[in-house]
Amino acid sequence: MENQSTSKNLILKFGLIFAGIIIFTNLLIYALGMTYDTTGGLIVLAAVAVSLIGIPIVGIGAYKKANNGYLTWGEGVKAGIAMVLIGTVISIAYTILFTEVIEPTYFETANEMARNQLVEAGLSDEQIDAQMEMQKKFQGTPIGHALGLLFYTFVGFVVAAITAAVKKKTEEDEY
Repeated sequence: MENQSTSKNLILKFGLIFAGIIIFTNLLIYALGMTYDTTGGLIVLAAVAVSLIGIPIVGIGAYKKANNGYLTWGEGVKAGIAMVLIGTVISIAYTILFTEVIEPTYFETANEMARNQLVEAGLSDEQIDAQMEMQKKFQGTPIGHALGLLFYTFVGFVVAAITAAVKKKTEEDEY
């Protein structure tokens, strides 16, 4: 069995890679002036999806390799979830920094654009107001961040559980 410090280092390393991918993609989109574009949003979404699936898979593989090729299902799931949690917490911290310091008018601009799209879609003023109020309840709030953390953790759990089940190998399996 590998030592605890190697495990923690691997988990931290892949958690930081996960956060780094998301933050780098967001900064790139911001630098290119695509923050409010649909294309920019799709690029960020693709980066999040690929890293949310890929990081636990690669990270659990590295965890198994560091453990002399052995991995229990529980170890794999814990490692995968921890990687996603670390990356998500750092990404949320970046999001708060971005919306409070770097681009403090982000939510106002995004809401104005969303309202214009709803008007173009032909919704009534009451429907638009209701949708905008619901949207504002989750934007930049602790509840919104907590829901994001919960969602990412759930997806991380599913990916980690499947990956750990596939990569599972214990000493008992060899006999």
